[in-house]
Order: sequence, then structure tokens, then C-alpha cells
Amino acid sequence: MRKKRAEKRRVLPDPLYGDITVARFINNLMLDGKKSTARRVFYGALELIGSRTQQEPIEIFHKALNNASPAVEVRSRRVGGSTYQVPMEVRPDRRIALGIRWIIKYAGDRREKSLDEKLASELIAASNGEGGSVKKREDVHRMADANRAFAHFRW
Repeated sequence: MRKKRAEKRRVLPDPLYGDITVARFINNLMLDGKKSTARRVFYGALELIGSRTQQEPIEIFHKALNNASPAVEVRSRRVGGSTYQVPMEVRPDRRIALGIRWIIKYAGDRREKSLDEKLASELIAASNGEGGSVKKREDVHRMADANRAFAHFRW
């Protein structure tokens, strides 16, 4: 590498909840730079969560994100001409990023009408330990568990 590594930009907390994780979620939800649309969808989803569950929607969001975030993952590593899937711990920032990405992806695959309904359903399901994003996390954990024999190839 010739140049120094780019420094991480700090995300400003969102205006309604003052939460950096919510701001990161909204930034990931945003398409074509339309942040106000992404905010409207996210806050609409939180309102739906509040009316459906009668609980604090931001707590449901954090619980869902925690349930969808992986602790270990497999990374490819070439050793002596063959490639091994080596299980490794996930860094905290990547862990949150993967959880956010999976929740948004599997929310989009749901069958409800609007995106805020889809997102609300996926967040509720993930907070209960169900849904596509939690299933994806379990698949990743299962894959890492299956390849535990190659853990000594960690770098």
C-alpha cells in the first residue's frame, strides 16, 4: 500500500432519537441520496412497530439488530494451493453493518405492500428471533461451526 489507510468517518446521530446506530441504518436504507425518504420509511416502520407490539419501538429495533448480527463468520484463506473457509470473529463495526444489511435485504423480500410495513415486520420478527435476517445469521454461524477444524489457519 502506497497511501495511508482512509480514516473512518463518524456518522452524526439521527435527529429524532439521537442514536448513531439509527443514523447508520437510515444511511444504509437510503437509495440515490434520498435521505428524507429513507427517514420517512424508517420512522414510519417504528410507528407501526409501536402500534403492533405496544412496546418501545427503538428497543425492538436494537433487539432485532442484536439478534441479526453475527458473532463469527467464515473468510476464505489460501494455504498451499487450496482454499479453506476459516471461521473468524466479526469486528464490532462489521457486525452491526452485516446485521443492518441483512435486515434491509430480507425486509425487501417480504410480501407486505409498502417498505415501511415490510421493514416493521422484519424488525418485529428479528426481535423475536425469527425472520430471514436471523436465519441468515444462524446459517453463517452453522457454516463457521462446520469449519471449526480450520480455525488454526487464522492469521
